Amino acid sequence: MREQRWESQDSLSFEDVLATLTRLERKGLRPIDPEKEVICYVEEWQVTSPESIQQLEPWPFEDVTMIHILDNWQGDFFLLAGRYHTIFQQYQSVSTYCSISHPWRIPGHFATLHPQAMFWLGFRHTHSFIRIRLATCEVIAPGDTWINHQPSIWVDERETAFQSAIELLGLPIEIERQNNKVSLRSTREEVPFFCSWADAFGPCQFEFNASDPFEFLVPASKLANTHQLPTASVRVYLTGFPQQALHEFQEIEPHNRFAYRCSAHTCLTELPDLLEIMGESGRLYTTICEFYTQHLLPEYKNAAAIIGVMTTGNQYQLEVRLNMMPLPKSDMDPWLEEILGVPMHYAPLSPFP
Repeated sequence: MREQRWESQDSLSFEDVLATLTRLERKGLRPIDPEKEVICYVEEWQVTSPESIQQLEPWPFEDVTMIHILDNWQGDFFLLAGRYHTIFQQYQSVSTYCSISHPWRIPGHFATLHPQAMFWLGFRHTHSFIRIRLATCEVIAPGDTWINHQPSIWVDERETAFQSAIELLGLPIEIERQNNKVSLRSTREEVPFFCSWADAFGPCQFEFNASDPFEFLVPASKLANTHQLPTASVRVYLTGFPQQALHEFQEIEPHNRFAYRCSAHTCLTELPDLLEIMGESGRLYTTICEFYTQHLLPEYKNAAAIIGVMTTGNQYQLEVRLNMMPLPKSDMDPWLEEILGVPMHYAPLSPFP
């Protein structure tokens, strides 16, 4: 995931998108051929029933996930997770996946972290997992030397936040500090342990696995109770299930909103056809060019850049993601505008959902 992100300020027509390909080519870059197959990512496509996915049958598609969106949800997280797991057990296979996200609140006051964080309780074929994610106030990618920050404060606050979650969940995880970095280590070596570092300064996410599908139900409920507010925004992700199972899941909370995400094999010139099906509720994204910045900035740091086209409502926008900033932040907007021919502004993605 490349978290240093910019997007165009104004909406574009599809003709503007095609003109961007020509402009990139004139810059010496290698954009995609609009008639050749690419992957188009479908996100947040709100639907009324699981059968809506059949509208995408003209295109090969995969990684289909239905999302249950529980707005202003009030209830017992333990009971909610248990009901989803009961149906999951009836249909589980090596390709099925179910996870439930819920916000939690980090105790204390922080300068570098938002007090509200997120966790996911998940079920797979052979294990369950708990994933903890923190939201940083500012994105600092490895290699970003243009941003002033105080590493000791970042490290202190990450250590405190992760320690709070680890203690509340009762996880066998040890925290170590060295050279202004926080590292997490599981003492239960027989199960996989994942800690994501790359998107911001210090580890912002870890995932702990267990063979017992019920191990995290009670601890996750305790974490959910730290949210403190009367309602919460909860999401459930369901992957790999047949239509019958999706209908059964729908009965758990029948007043939810439902959305699909998937990836479709298509070409850029068919993007308007997909957008017509999605309408204003969904989002589409396709990569149109990848390059290293030293091709255009030989005297500056080399960063990896991805240019994409996305839809917002019924309009098109351009997006640029980089693994770090090759220029000072104040110089990035005009440099990207010179490349793309449209005004750009800094727009990092939200860490949730």
